[in-house]
Amino acid sequence: MIDDHSFGGKHLPRKVLIQVGNAGRGQEVHRFFFGGLWAAAVLSTAGCGGAPELPPAPPASSLPSAEYRIGPGDSLNIFVWRNPELTVTVPVRPDGRVSIPLVEDVVAIGKTPTSLAREYEQRLGKYIREPLVTVIVSGFVGPIPDQVRIIGEAAQPRSLPYRADMTVLDAVIAVGGLTRYAAGNDSVIIRTANGVQTTYAVHLRDLVRDGDISSNVALQPGDILIIPQRLF
Repeated sequence: MIDDHSFGGKHLPRKVLIQVGNAGRGQEVHRFFFGGLWAAAVLSTAGCGGAPELPPAPPASSLPSAEYRIGPGDSLNIFVWRNPELTVTVPVRPDGRVSIPLVEDVVAIGKTPTSLAREYEQRLGKYIREPLVTVIVSGFVGPIPDQVRIIGEAAQPRSLPYRADMTVLDAVIAVGGLTRYAAGNDSVIIRTANGVQTTYAVHLRDLVRDGDISSNVALQPGDILIIPQRLF
C-alpha cells in the first residue's frame, strides 16, 4: 500500500507498506522522498531570482597552485637523516598534533610539510647536532575546512580532500556518479569566501549525460555540492 500525501502543492514523505509471507505479518519499509522540500530549501538559499552560474573550469596550467597543508588523519613519514631511531611514520591525531621520539605533541594541522620539517629541526637541535628533517605526507586527508562535501543524490555522498585543479566532474566521479533520482541540472555549489556565502547553479546532468564541458566548473576548498532529488 502506498500513501501519497500532499499539502499546499508540496509533496510530503510517502510510506510504502510491503506485506511479506502468509501469516499476515507486514514489514513497513519507509522511504522518504525529499524532492519538494529539498527544492524549496535550495530555492530559498539561491533566492527567487535563481543562483548565478560559474564559468567553465580553466585549463589546469592557468589555475594558481596551492601548497598542501596537513590535516587530521594524514599519515606523516618524518625522516631524520643519519638518525634512523628518530625516523618514524605517524598519523596526525584528531587534535592535529603528532609526536616523535624526543619531541612530543607538535601541532601539525594547517602547516605545510616543509614548515613542519623546519620546526622539527629546531626542536631536535637541542639533542642532536645539525639535524636534517624531511616530512613526507601520505594518505592525504587535508584540513577539514578545506574538504569538498558532496551531499544529496550522489551514489556515495561524502567529503573529499581538496586538491589543486579539482573540478566538479572530478567530484562526481569520486562519489560514483548520480542516482536515478537526481535532479542534476538543479544542483548548486555553496561557497564561502571572506565570510560571505554564495550559491552557484551547476548543471550536472548536462555535464554527465550530454558531455557539456562548459558545465564542468572549478571547485574551491570548502565547497559544498548539493544534488537535489527530482520531483516525481
